Amino acid sequence: MVFFKSQDDIAKIRKASQVVAATLEKLGRSVQSGISTLELDAIAESEIRKSGAVPAFKGYRGFPATLCVSINEEVIHGIPSKKTLKDGDIVGLDLGAIWDGFYGDAARTFAVGDVSPKAKLLMDVTEKSLLLGIEQAQAGNRLGDIGYAVQSYAEKHGFSVVREFVGHGIGRSLHEDPQVPNYGQPGHGQRIKAGMVLAIEPMVCQGGPEVDILDDNWTAVTRDGKLSAHFEHSVAITPEGPVILSVVES
Repeated sequence: MVFFKSQDDIAKIRKASQVVAATLEKLGRSVQSGISTLELDAIAESEIRKSGAVPAFKGYRGFPATLCVSINEEVIHGIPSKKTLKDGDIVGLDLGAIWDGFYGDAARTFAVGDVSPKAKLLMDVTEKSLLLGIEQAQAGNRLGDIGYAVQSYAEKHGFSVVREFVGHGIGRSLHEDPQVPNYGQPGHGQRIKAGMVLAIEPMVCQGGPEVDILDDNWTAVTRDGKLSAHFEHSVAITPEGPVILSVVES
């Protein structure tokens, strides 16, 4: 069931999402060679709680941390540990917060020091595919329009999109209907309507799209060991068009 949001609901999702966005900005300034992923997790939790919000991921279905940290071939859901970042890595940071009963969710992939041109291209293409998907999140369009925009741009650059994991609705729960695949056909899928709030999140791979889950039962990695990047925004569908909620507003 899709839950349509009032303006008040969307304002609360926006607040939660802005806490996430501001925390990701702080984390981005902290990403450097030698920092451990546990240290990044501690920064994330501190920033969220200082903002008056609550970490959304900690304890969610048993997840042990505030932040999902996914390095290089790790696609999503990496668990923070004593492992440290090193120059040339790319690291996906996925984060959620709860504000007054409503969730916000966003993700960004950061370069650690100097990364290879191929890694930089993967990050740029993934972020651009997210923005192209958001452009299609118009009332009257269909979910396949979003997925096709993401998929076609990624594949045009020789990359692939993960199919096992998809975007989702968001509101009073972290994951709500509808599912928002990063692949599809134009004009197919559920109709997009004003009042929906969608977490759109391309996961794009340098090689094939197949993933495996590690023994921790959380971390998803590319089966071929090649790099993956992840970008995500929480987006409100309005009569005037899509509004990105998970950006820092001045």
